[in-house]
Amino acid sequence: MDPVSPPTKAPSPGEGAFVVLDGSSLDPAAVAALAGREAEPAVPPQALARAERCWRTARDLATSGRLYGRHTGVGANRMVFVAAEEQAGQDLRLLRSHAGGIGVLLPARQTRAMLAIRANQVLAGGSGLQPAVVQAMVEALRLGVHPAVNEYGAVGTGDLTALAQTGLTLIGERPWLSGDLAPGETDAARSLPTTVPAPVTLELGDALALMSSSALTLGQAALVCHDVDVLLRAGHAVAALSLAAVSGSLEAYAAPVHALRPYPGAVHAASEVRRLLGVPDRPRSTGLRIQDPYGFRVFPQVHGPALEAAGELRGILGVELNSPSENPLITENGGPDGGPAAYHHGGFFATPLGLSLDRLCLALLQTGQLSAARLSSYADPELTGLRSFLAEGPAASSGVMILEYSANAALAELRACAAPASAGHAVLSRGLEEAASFASQGARQAERAVDAYRLVLACELVAAVRALRQQQRGVPAAVPTAPVLAALDAGLPEGGEDRPLTADVAAASALLPALAEL
Repeated sequence: MDPVSPPTKAPSPGEGAFVVLDGSSLDPAAVAALAGREAEPAVPPQALARAERCWRTARDLATSGRLYGRHTGVGANRMVFVAAEEQAGQDLRLLRSHAGGIGVLLPARQTRAMLAIRANQVLAGGSGLQPAVVQAMVEALRLGVHPAVNEYGAVGTGDLTALAQTGLTLIGERPWLSGDLAPGETDAARSLPTTVPAPVTLELGDALALMSSSALTLGQAALVCHDVDVLLRAGHAVAALSLAAVSGSLEAYAAPVHALRPYPGAVHAASEVRRLLGVPDRPRSTGLRIQDPYGFRVFPQVHGPALEAAGELRGILGVELNSPSENPLITENGGPDGGPAAYHHGGFFATPLGLSLDRLCLALLQTGQLSAARLSSYADPELTGLRSFLAEGPAASSGVMILEYSANAALAELRACAAPASAGHAVLSRGLEEAASFASQGARQAERAVDAYRLVLACELVAAVRALRQQQRGVPAAVPTAPVLAALDAGLPEGGEDRPLTADVAAASALLPALAEL
């Protein structure tokens, strides 16, 4: 597959309503389908058998040696050994002590993504977690329930608080939830689901084996990856509409231009705009302008890096969603003598993910700024051949003027999210953990960046469609046939009279997934 071209669509209930959790094939689109309850999980017997073998191996290793988190405390307490008579309660103490997340409860979609990924990681082998725990997580996905997880508690070295809260839910100490909280609703007041997974009985080693993962951060990143893939594909269509609306020059999109400077993202972006406008690889100049403003002329060079950043994130998630990260890592035959072994390591440290999320936010900022620049162009009659701000009615009408302000307000949020989270620093647990990747913060920033980019793109779409409708009014034969022009009849509000444009932008935002499929 082209590294800048994402899968065209996520699993659909109409085409197969199951996502296989086998420890090796999970991807962001499948995570999104499970998180959005568009599909149910299916676990192959061989994957469950692999997890069970790993669990038995961990039990055998625990009888013959001391393992971190089973016979010791954690963090700076790594050399504090648990007395034999206290081991029975150690796992419950670990879960209770680490379930200290703070802040608002996360949306169900994010928490379900976490459950799907943690189950898949355990099925990859390496955790030593008892199979009953992964079966309970899969059952929760089937039943549509999720644990209550607070927003803050991780710094990119494992989602300890979120998974500890999940562990207490799995054993029946905390309630399962269904759906999201309504505005103003408190967790204490909401109705609880009537059907939930049967409580799991903790065994020695379960607590750390469950918590030793960045499954929540990975879940948030997978949803970001899926959502941004849709928006970046839609971005080709929106830019093509704007190019058509201002009769922009297609010379900047010609295949020979990009063949001589063959960045994969730019080549793909230019190709998609040509395809959507139905023009050849070597288009003729319109002759209206020698060259267009940057918003129209450098779209391939700016949108292309965003495609590449999303492709890099997709590749990293392809590894992380299907790899064991637990510490210690339990292997059946990876020891020095070819037998079982437990390796203490730092594979959970999420620097690759954090850096990739930061890159994506920066790239989205660049293409978002270009979208806002094209939106501003609709104020200029010399460029559009239409009235200022695409106004209709009396001479002082404002048209789409306010969209510039709204889009730039959303762009300011995107700009704030582009400050690299990975530049953070923390020294924790008495100095034993003297660094952090802050991938957890990067995932939250990327989520907000994607939401802001969606709104900027929707504002541009509203203006582009209005401009094209004004141009074709009374002269439908003058509008060329092109795939992207289907957006003109796709449900955006008609009419150019001055009115609140909030509903127009909401409708445009809802239309973006359909544009992505053109």
